Amino acid sequence: MKKITVDSDKQSLNNVTVGENVRIFNFVNAYGCSIDDGSKVGAFVEIQKGATIGKNCKISSHTFICEGVHIEDNVFIGHGVMFTNDLFPRATNADGSQQTEADWKVIETFVKKGASIGSNATILAGITIGEGALIGAGAVVTKNVPANAVVVGNPAKPLKK
Repeated sequence: MKKITVDSDKQSLNNVTVGENVRIFNFVNAYGCSIDDGSKVGAFVEIQKGATIGKNCKISSHTFICEGVHIEDNVFIGHGVMFTNDLFPRATNADGSQQTEADWKVIETFVKKGASIGSNATILAGITIGEGALIGAGAVVTKNVPANAVVVGNPAKPLKK
């Protein structure tokens, strides 16, 4: 039996695979995703289908983890971090019809073990953030980040290694 601590009944947890000793706080919307052992998910977080969160991660409040985002073990995600999964989003097709899931392809993003992402950072689709990397608060990450690098700014650039 998996142990999950849910700090409120006002949330949606549909088809979520949850590891041991996971803590999920108020008003989380999670569906079709997985959250591994010992991770904490703060209030007002959305985790979409197909997203994965590793062991002992901390996902701070107001963060959006979309489909196709894969977060490895021991990762820190600050408040209000936004991930994307489409580089050219559109509401409609060329003929004016509304787009559906069949009209686009998810672009996966990977956050490697022990990385940290500062509050209000935006991570564009298709990025890999290397093991132990640090993303500064408010950074807009448009390119892969090497292991143990520190990047800041818009667009994010290396500060030091």
